[in-house]
Amino acid sequence: MNYCKICVLPDTRPHLYILPNGICTACATHNLRHRINWKKKENEFKKIVKKVKKQNLLYDCLIPVSGGKDSTWQVLLSKKYGLNPLAFTYKPVLRTPIGQKNIENLKKIGVHHVEFSINEDVEKKFLKKAFVKFGAVGIVMHMAMWNISHNLAKMFKIPYIFWGENSAREYGGSKKDLKLIRLNEKWIRKYGINFGTKPEDWVDNDLSKQDMAPFIRNKYLKNLKSPINIFMGEYFKWDPEKTFKYAKKFGFSIIKKKPKTGFYDFADIDDDLISIHHYLKIFKYGFSRMYDNLSLEIRNKRISRKKAIKIILKENFKAPKSDISKFCKFIGITENEFKKICEKFRNKNLWKKHKNKWMLKYPIH
Repeated sequence: MNYCKICVLPDTRPHLYILPNGICTACATHNLRHRINWKKKENEFKKIVKKVKKQNLLYDCLIPVSGGKDSTWQVLLSKKYGLNPLAFTYKPVLRTPIGQKNIENLKKIGVHHVEFSINEDVEKKFLKKAFVKFGAVGIVMHMAMWNISHNLAKMFKIPYIFWGENSAREYGGSKKDLKLIRLNEKWIRKYGINFGTKPEDWVDNDLSKQDMAPFIRNKYLKNLKSPINIFMGEYFKWDPEKTFKYAKKFGFSIIKKKPKTGFYDFADIDDDLISIHHYLKIFKYGFSRMYDNLSLEIRNKRISRKKAIKIILKENFKAPKSDISKFCKFIGITENEFKKICEKFRNKNLWKKHKNKWMLKYPIH
C-alpha cells in the first residue's frame, strides 16, 4: 500500500492512483480547483435553468434524495435558481430515524416527493446474494437509484436529473475519467458500484424478471426522450462541511452522539447499511470511511495530515456492531456467518496475522 503524501488515502482505493510526485489523483484534481472559474460555471448552470424554464414543464428536474445533507443542498440550490424539482427517494430497508426526520424536513421545505419501496422479500434476497457473491451491500441501493430515477424522469417527461458531487473528481480517478462529467452509462459502469453487473444478471430461480422490475430500465419508455444526468458539483464548489451548514439553516438534523461511521457526524446517517458498506472496504482495501473523510478535511485545510493519522490510528477499524446485527437479522444469517463471509473477501496481500490478530502489512505512519 502506498499512501498519498498530502492526504491519507492509499492506492488500494478503487480508481485512485498515486502519481510519480507522491500525490494522489484526488489531491491533484483538488489542487487545480483554483483554476476553475466558478462564476462561469454558475452561469453555465443558469443557462440550463433558462433553457428548462422556456419549456414550461410541470417539473424542471428530478432530484434523487436520501435524507442526507447533499441531497438537501441539491433541492435548496435548484429552488434558489427558480426550478421546480420533483424529489425522488429509494427507501432503504434499514432507514434510520434521523434519515426519516430529514426526509420529512425536506418535504416541509416545499418540494413534491415520490418515495419508492422495493418488495421486502425481493430486497432481502437481492441483498443476501450481493453480500455473499461480492461482499457488497450497496449494489441494491445504487442499482435502484440509477434506474428508478431514469424511468421516473421519462414517465414525467423531466429533462434533467440532478446529482450531487462527482466521485470521479472528488475521490480520485484517471485523467481520462475526469472527462466523465455526466452520469451516463459509461460513468455507471465504472463508478456505479454495480460490480460489472446489470439487473438482468441477477435473474434466477429465486428472483424473476418481474421481481427485478424496479432495477430495470423500462423498455416501454424507449420512445420517450432520456433525461440528462448532471452533477451539481460540476457547477458549484462541493465541500461536505459547506453543504451541511447550508442544509442546517433549513432544518437538517444530525446525530448528536459520535459519528455513525467515519469522521463526520452529519454524513452517512440516513441508512444503517452504509456503515456496513464502508466496513467491508477494510477487508478488501485496507482502509475505512475515516480515511475518505479526513482526506477531504486535509484538502480543505481544516486538519493536518499528522493529526489525521493520529485519529486513524486511534480508530483501529471498529466494527459497526449494532448495524451488523440489524443487517444479519434482516437477511436471515447469524453474526458468525457474517464474519465468515467478510473474511472471504479479506485481501491477504494487505493483511497479516500476528498473535491471532489481523494487522495491516503496510499501515499509515
